[in-house]
Amino acid sequence: MKRMLLPGLLLLSIYDCLLAQEVIPLYDKIPNSKPSPDKEERVTTDNILRISKVSVPALTMYVPPVRNDKKAAIIICPGGGYARLAASHEGSDVAKVFTEWGITAFVLKYRLPDDTIMEDRSIGPLQDAQRALQIVRENAARWNIDPGRIGIMGFSAGGHLAATASTHFNKPVIGNQSNISLRPDFSILIYPVITFTDSLTHMGSRNNLIGKAASPEKIIEYSNEMQVTSGTPPAFLVHAGDDRTVKVHNSIRYYEALLKNNVPAELHLYPGGGHGFGMNNKTTGDKWMERLKNWLQSNALL
Repeated sequence: MKRMLLPGLLLLSIYDCLLAQEVIPLYDKIPNSKPSPDKEERVTTDNILRISKVSVPALTMYVPPVRNDKKAAIIICPGGGYARLAASHEGSDVAKVFTEWGITAFVLKYRLPDDTIMEDRSIGPLQDAQRALQIVRENAARWNIDPGRIGIMGFSAGGHLAATASTHFNKPVIGNQSNISLRPDFSILIYPVITFTDSLTHMGSRNNLIGKAASPEKIIEYSNEMQVTSGTPPAFLVHAGDDRTVKVHNSIRYYEALLKNNVPAELHLYPGGGHGFGMNNKTTGDKWMERLKNWLQSNALL
């Protein structure tokens, strides 16, 4: 497969280079940033690529081998507690499967909250998610994408970011002079952090994004089950009941909020699996990715 590159691209790992079509910087000038050197670090352990200290965000695009008509697209937000990005098993590996299904996939390398590189760390990741949606819609015709079938997917803290993008789209934190819709058309949330309330949140994700001294108002603002409206996009959710890192009630609360607002949703709960299993929950023979494929087909997204 021929690899197409834009000028000024960021370096990719060898694994990324084998699959990626194009790496797209999100900005000419990064908003909400302080002057600072790029200290990004990439480490591979247990066959998982983890990226930390991200200050220069980008989209890595994965293209289906055959594109005969306009197809859906998905923006994937890896997890990592807003401290790092699990960029392979919750990013590039997933993107490759979507391309096999005929969906154009984008892995989002979003900035990780840090007061040394951001004026307001609480909005940095959301800026990047909104900008990713904006870029994909602006280039939909060029990339043979249906602009009305662009979704967002997230794992763990990346699920929090995807849910935030799905509930805060009417509160842009980026420039949007052309009034491009920042609303995802659907969302896929895998063992997501949803709430920032004390009893259920993943405290590391909360502290990293909004700080240990966050006000009650800020906690509510980023508790996405409280931000669901009838305009929130349909969602597909997966969680394990024995998840001790991100309690399963995060997905349950979001699912209940969607139902309350008459938003179509599908929730798959497994008794085992823990946290961070990516596409492969080894405790069951049931493959949630096949469940997802059925959901995409039933919603005319595949």
